[in-house]
Amino acid sequence: MPAFKNLPEPPRAAKKPVTDTRHGVTRTDDYAWLRAENWQAMFKDTSILDPEIRAYLEAENAYQDAAMADTADLRKKLFDEMKARIKEDDSSVPMKDGPFAYGTLYVKGGEHAHYFRTKRDKDGLKEILLNGDREAEGKAYCRFSGLDHAPGHDKGIWGFDDKGSEYFTLKIRDFKTGKDLTDLLENTGGGGVWAPDGKSFFYTLLDENHRPSKVFHHILGQPQSSDRLVYEESDPGFFMGVGGSMLNDFIFIDIHDHETSEYRLLSTKNLTAEPMLVAERVEGIEYAMSEGGDVFYILTNDGDAKDFKIMQAPVTAPGKENWTEVVAHRPGTLILSVEAYKGHLVWMERHEGLPRIMIRDRVTGEDHSIAFAEEAYSLGLIGAMEYDTDWMRFSYSSMTTPSQLFDYNLKTRERVLLKTQEVPSGHKIDDYVTRRVFAPTADGEKVPVTLLYRKNTKLDGGAPCLLYGYGAYGISIPASFNTNCLSLVNKGFVYAIAHVRGGKDKGFAWYENGKMENKKNTFSDFIAAADYLVRQQYTSFDRIVAEGGSAGGMLMGAIANMAPEMFAGVIAAVPFVDVLNTMLDDTLPLTPPEWPEWGNPIESKEEYDYIASYSPYDNVGAKAYPPILALSGLTDPRVTYWEPTKWVAKLREYSTSNNPVLLKTNMGAGHGGASGRFQRLEEVAYEYAFALKVVGKA
Repeated sequence: MPAFKNLPEPPRAAKKPVTDTRHGVTRTDDYAWLRAENWQAMFKDTSILDPEIRAYLEAENAYQDAAMADTADLRKKLFDEMKARIKEDDSSVPMKDGPFAYGTLYVKGGEHAHYFRTKRDKDGLKEILLNGDREAEGKAYCRFSGLDHAPGHDKGIWGFDDKGSEYFTLKIRDFKTGKDLTDLLENTGGGGVWAPDGKSFFYTLLDENHRPSKVFHHILGQPQSSDRLVYEESDPGFFMGVGGSMLNDFIFIDIHDHETSEYRLLSTKNLTAEPMLVAERVEGIEYAMSEGGDVFYILTNDGDAKDFKIMQAPVTAPGKENWTEVVAHRPGTLILSVEAYKGHLVWMERHEGLPRIMIRDRVTGEDHSIAFAEEAYSLGLIGAMEYDTDWMRFSYSSMTTPSQLFDYNLKTRERVLLKTQEVPSGHKIDDYVTRRVFAPTADGEKVPVTLLYRKNTKLDGGAPCLLYGYGAYGISIPASFNTNCLSLVNKGFVYAIAHVRGGKDKGFAWYENGKMENKKNTFSDFIAAADYLVRQQYTSFDRIVAEGGSAGGMLMGAIANMAPEMFAGVIAAVPFVDVLNTMLDDTLPLTPPEWPEWGNPIESKEEYDYIASYSPYDNVGAKAYPPILALSGLTDPRVTYWEPTKWVAKLREYSTSNNPVLLKTNMGAGHGGASGRFQRLEEVAYEYAFALKVVGKA
């Protein structure tokens, strides 16, 4: 019996052909008009959206409402289940810094975090510094960038985005009065770095293409217009970030794209000085800096260290000519991050697909590691706020094990369990199985696939499966605890994560083999994972629902074109599907910085042809597509709303099946969807209801 019955007639987007000729190739885009000409201004004021475009998006929303109307009760049930697994009045374990310890908490029924502090080493009264629920009152959307306290602990920088466009406004909260100072900084990247005296701070400003291109120095009490420009990055292909050291003696300016980086340093002894270049950028060479007292530690891939190595240099002479090796490059063991404390060097690495934390005594040179025994698990290196400490913090979880938070003594190796994630509705670890299997590919690779299912689930090919994938930017998807997916697993689903090429799950080469001219490996890996799960009888093709978001949404669009018969449904969240058009337009947010990941089709015909050969929007054809759900945000600066909108219009035009193609646009949010924790659960419940519906489990 079909999952969707008695549907109204779907919207049909008008065709307004626009032609474009590049490298001697002419393409026609019938739906280019769905991109608003005033999109930059619209991100800050959605009321100015072209009425014709707004009417079309609202028609699409009405259609998906009708298509999913019969899941209303199911969505409520899913929401209630997921909400019941969340401890509503939860609190973090505060981190010590000077006379205080800082943390966040949620209150029963609250959507947003409250930022608090307590006296150091005491479990006393929590002093609320910023009430997120109160600050979000009256706003349809509100996302906070955090609260950064000043060295004197008397005030803090906090930021918010109330449109979903990721332009953050910064304010200064006076902790004594609980009120904000007059300072108001707009269009920022979302945070700031304090000068040691607490009288000024540094921040990044976003340009009209949403690129953090300038670092400014703001003096408290002065208008933003008088802020001093510290550094401007003129290359549109590079982002900037600003950070500080635990010793408060340096400001770090981090300039990078996806494969090249450059640092400039500003000593806090002279805040008006010109930032000092550490090592000039060289294409393909990355480095990141951490301070270690009288030395800097540098994590880099320089010198063919594909999986990275750790170097050091004197603070007084940090130039590349003075770098010496501390931790050697080991092929196949990817070093992910490094941080230093007075007595110890700590780094996170991934070996044979699993993370571990390494600790080195800076005096004796002795190394030891923190690792766990499960087949698949997730580690998080949280570290500490203080430099002179023997204690740091890390988290652990697996697909079956709720998150655990530990304090760890770097010297004695004592491990103290601080907190285990509570699941108020109950969770029995022994009821579930987590596995790591490997799917063979046609070119001889083996794709790791993490699985979660109930012990009593029959693995005879009849179980439905949600198969998740991402595969871009070197991002690895952790095998961490996820209370939401239990709503599917408890209904007989196998929940699977395909760790496809394009991530760094098996080292840096795994990333390289899923980008640029190797991008199609990401798609074939996902298909190989689906095929393997069917052959091993975990599921069957008419029971697999594929899911991915953003660059993972590109993956969804590609596999829908390549193998529509292998999937019962596809969920594509904020999907990057109009790859060729986006990479051809250097005026769009983030396009120039993306060229090292996908290629530059403006300059290279070869890269143009390759992107054109897989770009989901350009390869939609007369095929029997499965049911598809696309999710979008009107103010999304990363994947602009018109990409999924155009894709859905074209799919609906060409599909030879009767399966619906649904588009749900959040008219008041951006890339991350709803900002509140329970609002987000409603979105997940909607996606899961679609998955259950297409496999006949609704």
